[in-house]
Amino acid sequence: MGGDELVAKYDPRGAVVGSVSRAEVRAEGHWHAAAVVLVRSPDGEQVYVHLRSPDKDVFPSAYDCWAGGVVAAGETPAECAGRELAEELGIHGVSPVPLFTLVYDRPPIRCHNFAFEVRWGGPIIHQPEEIVGGDWMPLPELRAWADDPTSPLVPDGRLGIQEWFRRYG
Repeated sequence: MGGDELVAKYDPRGAVVGSVSRAEVRAEGHWHAAAVVLVRSPDGEQVYVHLRSPDKDVFPSAYDCWAGGVVAAGETPAECAGRELAEELGIHGVSPVPLFTLVYDRPPIRCHNFAFEVRWGGPIIHQPEEIVGGDWMPLPELRAWADDPTSPLVPDGRLGIQEWFRRYG
């Protein structure tokens, strides 16, 4: 999604109130939303963790345990989740299961993160513009990363996986 593409603009309570360019969201700190998807192994014991490209506009060259992106204008979070899984990791033919919504409010980033989960045992195909590499990580190791403020996890992803462990782990 380029800087001139329109994304859904949200209010602080999580309601869509219009649209704005991605560049304006970044420059002016508008409330927006993202769909983030936790990709777990078929047995549920591992999570796919990837290294973000150094060219990402937010949290470049950091690790993330969530695949996802900004909700486009006219798109639902569930539609965004499916689109982002296909674009970033080449995962098709699954229906992301909704988990929870977590607010990330650290200006200039103000985002409603709609969290989803899938189980996947097929191939992973990285989108080279967004992902440098990745691998499966056992849940105990991911929990250790989540609890360590010096680990290389992206800040919003850290909050999200901490919430996931609080609810489901």
